[in-house]
Amino acid sequence: MGKKKKEFIRLDRESVIPISKPRLIHGLTQLFESMSEREEFSRFCKRVEYTIRAWYLVKFEEMMQLFNLFEPVAGAHKLKERNLSEDEIDELEQKFLVLLFQMMNKSNFKIVTDQEFEVAASGSYCLNLQIKVDEDKLDSTLLRSYFSKHPQDHLPYFADQYMIFRRGCGLDQMTGYFIQWKVDALISRTVQGFLRLTGLKKIFSRKGRLWYVRNQELLEGIVTECEEDEYDDNDGDEHSLLIERIRVQNMDLSICNLFSKTTIQEPTFEKIIIVYRLHSTKDGRAIYVKHFKHIPMADMEIVLPEKKSPGLTPSDWVKLLVSAAIGLVTVITQLCQTKANIKVLATVCSAVVAYCAKIYFTFQANLKDYQSLIVQSMYDKQLDSGRGTLLHLCDDVIQQEVKEVIVAFFVLIKTLTRNVRSCYQTNLTRNVILI
Repeated sequence: MGKKKKEFIRLDRESVIPISKPRLIHGLTQLFESMSEREEFSRFCKRVEYTIRAWYLVKFEEMMQLFNLFEPVAGAHKLKERNLSEDEIDELEQKFLVLLFQMMNKSNFKIVTDQEFEVAASGSYCLNLQIKVDEDKLDSTLLRSYFSKHPQDHLPYFADQYMIFRRGCGLDQMTGYFIQWKVDALISRTVQGFLRLTGLKKIFSRKGRLWYVRNQELLEGIVTECEEDEYDDNDGDEHSLLIERIRVQNMDLSICNLFSKTTIQEPTFEKIIIVYRLHSTKDGRAIYVKHFKHIPMADMEIVLPEKKSPGLTPSDWVKLLVSAAIGLVTVITQLCQTKANIKVLATVCSAVVAYCAKIYFTFQANLKDYQSLIVQSMYDKQLDSGRGTLLHLCDDVIQQEVKEVIVAFFVLIKTLTRNVRSCYQTNLTRNVILI
């Protein structure tokens, strides 16, 4: 099945060494010629890890002690025991956030930007419903206070209520017939064409239209950049990564290939950490830290906190209204005639009712898939939460720092060895010439 156009997503690379530490040490050790050098390098690697782990231990203990005061389970009770004032609690929670953001930076987690979030929300993968956050249930003072004291560039629009950190990029693929998706795509294209021809598209909300246009321009810009990179790879940004997104909506669809197997592909964020606080006072000053893995970009809404119950999408409402309008126009036209065709009326009414029923049952199926994804995100996709997430983060920081020091030392020692040999050979050649 041919593609209508290629769609690529550009993401910033993280400065991370993805290979595991034991494998890295083993590979570098084998590059030394003598056994004594290998043993000495192995001992050096162990000393580096002991030193870095001891250096970070103090910060980790401080962060863990602070988090004990703000954990959702027993944090409120511990704060009450210490009998702290509001100003003292504010100072402690800001201190915890400072340490947390430092650990995020050291562990090479990046804040999800507005552009990345909009590109993710513009597509659909397993999740075919529009998910929105119930902002009334989220606190906005915690993060707002932090960023007022520690301003950062390119913060997302939701930065006051929750923060999404991501690290690592991958791919997820699904192969199947996707007949319902293909039919929906064909119907959607037909409806969009009908709206453009009749001019009905102008009556819909300006906000929704601007949101759609902004995302389309964003995606087209990404595709254009990719096409330019295909012709000139040297001009691309070395710190960015291009990942292809293959969707049914971007494919050339016809009756012939409607029943053929199709492979769709979606970029994934390998690790996602989300930080937020609820507006409710029953948890006191609880700060929630949750850790997810292998989340497709188009399904990133499943990790959002305090999601609203999903309903029919604007596209579904458009389909319903257009179907009802077509049926109503046909019925009125037939009734205005002197001899109304009962068969035509029955056929049109049946088709309209059947299509509306199809939209309803499709919504119910999508709702069931959404509930299944939520359960999966809780049991399969969620690595840990709270203290467990912080322990993972601390270990990531140590492992990354150790690997960076080991690689830097290896490059340094190899460079010095080559320079010494070069100087020795140069001096030897000069002495031979003088003799």
